[in-house]
Amino acid sequence: MKHIILTGGGTAGHVTPNIALIPFLRERGYQISYIGSYNGIEKKLIEELGIPYYGIASGKLRRYFDLKNMSDPFRVLKGYGEARTLLHKLKPNVVFSKGGFVTVPVVAAAARYRIPAIIHESDMTPGLANKLSFSSATRICCNFPETVAQLPAAKAVYTGTPIRQELLTGSADAGRAFCGFTADKPVLMVIGGSLGAASVNENIRRILPRLLEKYQVVHLCGKDKLDPSKAGIPGYVQYEYIKEELPDLFAMADIVVSRAGANAICEIRALCKPNLLIPLSANASRGDQILNARSFEKQGCSMVMEEEEITEESLLAAIDSLYANRQTYIEAMKGMSHTDSIQKILSLIDEVAK
Repeated sequence: MKHIILTGGGTAGHVTPNIALIPFLRERGYQISYIGSYNGIEKKLIEELGIPYYGIASGKLRRYFDLKNMSDPFRVLKGYGEARTLLHKLKPNVVFSKGGFVTVPVVAAAARYRIPAIIHESDMTPGLANKLSFSSATRICCNFPETVAQLPAAKAVYTGTPIRQELLTGSADAGRAFCGFTADKPVLMVIGGSLGAASVNENIRRILPRLLEKYQVVHLCGKDKLDPSKAGIPGYVQYEYIKEELPDLFAMADIVVSRAGANAICEIRALCKPNLLIPLSANASRGDQILNARSFEKQGCSMVMEEEEITEESLLAAIDSLYANRQTYIEAMKGMSHTDSIQKILSLIDEVAK
C-alpha cells in the first residue's frame, strides 16, 4: 500500500482541496496521513475525517513589522526538524502540499529524503510559502492558466483546483429547514472565510435591515465573529463556520457575497451561484484576491467590488443588481469548460509516487 502525506493549513482554503482528494485517494488504496500546525483549523477538519494527524511548529513571514518576525524563523527551523522526524518514521511515497507556511518545512524535509512532493497553488500569483518550496517540489500544480508562466517550466502543470464533491449534492429544502427560512423569499449567503472578514461582516450588518426587506440572509462570519446583538432577528442567521450543512446552504442560496480566496470562488463557480466578490484589499494582502476576482469578472462569472469602493448605498445596489441579473451569471458559469482537477492531480500523484 502506498502512503501519501497531505499538508496544508492556516486557513480552510489551504485544507479543503486536500479534503476533496481524500475519498479518491482512499478508493485508490492509499494510506493517508496529514501534517499541519499544532492547533490550526486544519487539525479539527482532518481529525473529523479519521485521518492520522501530526502537528509541527509553524512560523510565518510577514510583510509588515511584527516582533514575531524575530522568533518565527526559529519556529520554522523547529518545524523542519519535526517534519524530518515524522517523514523518517512514516516513510511516505509522496507528499501533496496545498500551501500555507506549515507546509514549507514538510516539503523541504521531503526533498532531504528524496520523497517526491507535489505542491498546489490556487491563486493567480504564487504565494510566498509555495515560492519557498518551488526548488524542493517535483511538480507544481496551479489553478489559473495564467499562472503557468510564473512557475518553473519543467515542473508546472495546469490542473485547476479540486472541488469537494459533496458540495454538489445539497438540498435547498434541507438548507431552509436548518436556517428556519421560507421558500417564498430569496436567500443571500454571505461568506467571510474560515477566519472571518471584518469589513465584509460590518458592511453587511450595516445594511441588514434593508437587506431583510427583500432577502433572507445566512451569514458565515468566521471564528469569533458572531454579533450577539443580531441573534434572533427573523430572516437572519449567523454561524462561525459550517461543515456538514454547507452543501444544503449553498443549494438554497440564490446569490452569494464572498471574499475572493481562490478555493472559495472556484467552489462558487462550480455550483453556478451568482456572486459578488469583495477581495481582501492590497493594503492588507499581496493583492492575490484582487487578481482572482478580476479574472472571474472578465469571464462573466462574478461581480466585483473593492473594499475602498463600498458604501451602504453602493453595496445594497450591487446586491440588488446581482439578484436582478442572476441568470446572466448562471449561464456564463454553466458555459465554461471545466478541467477534471481531481483526476489530473491523482494521475500526477500516481506518476511520482515511488
